[in-house]
Parts: sequence; C-alpha cells; structure tokens
Amino acid sequence: MSAAGSVVGPPVGDLVVRSAVLVDADGRHPDAWVAARDGLVVARGAGGGWREHARGAEVLDAEGALLVAGLVDAHTHGGGGSTHEDGPGAVLAAGAAHREHGTTRRVASLVSDDVDALAERLAEVADLVDDEPGLLGSHLEGPFLAVERKGAHDAGALVDPSPAAVAHLLRVARGTLRHVTLDPRRAGAREAVRAFAAAGVVVAVGHTEASSDDAAAAFADGARLLTHAFNAMPGLHHRAPGPVGAACADERVVLEIVLDGEHVHPAVAAVLLRAAPGRVALVSDSMAAAAGGDGRYRLGGLDVVVEGGRAVLEGTTTLAGSTLTLAGALRTGTAAGLPLPALVDAATAVPARALGLGGRVGTLAPGRAADLVLLDEDLAVRAVRPSARRAVSRPTARGAE
Repeated sequence: MSAAGSVVGPPVGDLVVRSAVLVDADGRHPDAWVAARDGLVVARGAGGGWREHARGAEVLDAEGALLVAGLVDAHTHGGGGSTHEDGPGAVLAAGAAHREHGTTRRVASLVSDDVDALAERLAEVADLVDDEPGLLGSHLEGPFLAVERKGAHDAGALVDPSPAAVAHLLRVARGTLRHVTLDPRRAGAREAVRAFAAAGVVVAVGHTEASSDDAAAAFADGARLLTHAFNAMPGLHHRAPGPVGAACADERVVLEIVLDGEHVHPAVAAVLLRAAPGRVALVSDSMAAAAGGDGRYRLGGLDVVVEGGRAVLEGTTTLAGSTLTLAGALRTGTAAGLPLPALVDAATAVPARALGLGGRVGTLAPGRAADLVLLDEDLAVRAVRPSARRAVSRPTARGAE
C-alpha cells in the first residue's frame, strides 16, 4: 500500500510475489510466484522455487489472490474527473485514477478537434511520455472520421486526412503518436493509412460506413486495428459482413471492444472472442467520469450527462464513451459467463501486442516489465505494483521492434 486507502504501492524494484493464483491466456496457475529484479520479471514458477530469488528482495505473500499482468488500455479519454483535453495535469490525473483500478499502461486518447488544436495536445503528451512510464503515447480518435458515424465527436471538426495534416501531426508528436482512428472512405485515407503505418503508428478503422471490402483494403494498406468493434460502424450482417467481418477474417487485425454492458452485449462479445481468439482487446473508451461519479461533464467540446454510470451526449441517447475501467470490464465479462483467462489476455497481452509492445509489457514473462496486479476472487483490485520501466517511449516503423 502507499497512501491511506490507495491500492497502488511503490514501483517494483526487486520483488517476489508468492502464493498467488496467476491468471493469463493459458489459464489459472495455482501456488504461483513471480520474481522481479530492477523492475523486470526474471523468473516465474510454482511452489517453493521463489526462495532462491528472495535474497535482497521484497517478498509479498499474495495469500491466494489472483495475480495478473498490469492492465493495458489502448483507448481511454480520461477518468477520475479529468479529461485529456484539459492539459498535462489532467492527463496525469486520469492515469492515476485508472492505475487505482489496475491499469498500469495506457494511451491518452483525444477526440476530434481542429488539427492545430490536436497538434498542441499531441505535443503536450509527447512532453510527458519520457517521465511517465505508464503513458504509452497518444491516440487520435479523429478528426478523420465519417460524419454519418461521428458518435460523440463534433461534426464540424471532421475533415479529410490531407498529406499536410498527416505530416504535421506526426511531426509535433515526436514519435509518441501510438495509434490513430480513421474512416477509410474519406478522401486521402489510403495515402494516410500508408503514411501513418510507415511512421510506426498503428492505424485503426473506425467511425465509418465502410463495407467489408473498404475495411479489407485498409487492412491491406497497413491498418491493424478496429476501433470499438460494432460501435459507430455497420453491424455484422449475413450478406454484408462490414468492418467487423473483415477484421475477423484478417489474422493481422485486433478488434477493440468496450465491455461495459452498454456498448456491446456480452453475448456478442462471446461470439467475437470465439471468432477472433487472441485478437480481441478490451478497452475502456472511458471519459472523465470513469472511476468517478454521475454528473455533467465535457468530452471535447460537447456536453455529456452521466446517470447510473451511463454517459450520453446531453439531450440525446448517443453514448459518449464509457465510465468503465478495465477491471470493471473483467467483472462484466465474468458475470456474463465469459472465461477469465481469455478476458485477462484481452486486457493485457493482446492490447500490448496491438500497440507493438508485446515484448515489453502485457505478460508476466521473463524480460517483461514487472507490472503486477492482485485481484480478489470477485475481481476487486487488491494491490497494484507498477514497474518504473518504460516500454519503448517512441514508436518505430513497423518491423523495427
């Protein structure tokens, strides 16, 4: 424990966690232990083998709690009352709120705005990345989106991705633009997909009227992600499979899903986990009310009302992000009967791989950052021990990592 009432402990240095039930994609592993040195996992096993790693290290008895890798959120707009559009302090505050709920690595998502305004925010995030290990960079959810599928984005801010705009955004981000969501049907989108991908930015298809053929063409050009599958796009129809069908058919593509019981029914999430095993990433798509409470908020330039944990644009029924944390997504999924190992994988290793960081975070394997989260059987967060190790602060061109 750190401050009174906080589940977040000091950064991991030399630490052994023992007597845990480790949960990952391969299942539950009882009487498990993990050993870390200087913030990196060096060994793991079961039984009493932890003792040979205990000399000079802190030893934490998990007392049978569930042990998972730190949760990785590739799509979050804020939390704890703070939204990323409100400046560097708000970005850090939102990250701290999510860390209390087990998210040790996150991307700061930004909603659509004027390109110059977005450039300023990208520069602010870039200034934070090197000193904040949990911050993986930024995500532009727009402004290159379809007006017809704008969701909680300001229609007046939506534009085509001109080469000049793409170059400007890449320049000011200084290598910290982690991914970008765009509509592949906008003029100039094909060239933008290729330019972003060549710069090491993960391109996501989203907020679009794209057909399955449109989406497949974007994936062929280098897009590798589908932003919040099923939301703000055509559905999966038996004669028109749409972007979801194209993404499921392409083994290179990861599909985000917001598992809050509002955005996608858990039964549909179960179908997706079976259709694309190991390629579904849980994301929060959270706004400022995550880890907070009901009330009135802003998302970009739009007013949002949160009642009963459900966020909608004021005066409408349009969902405006979520109030979800990734630990909450695990609880929603297990309550619906989804298997915990698959859900943990979708909240850790899968998003890490999708962001190009699978060799650094997202699993408790030797050589990875020792981001450790202990959960009770009801999946309430008992303790969070983040690593101070950075996970490649600057994206590199695809194939270089």
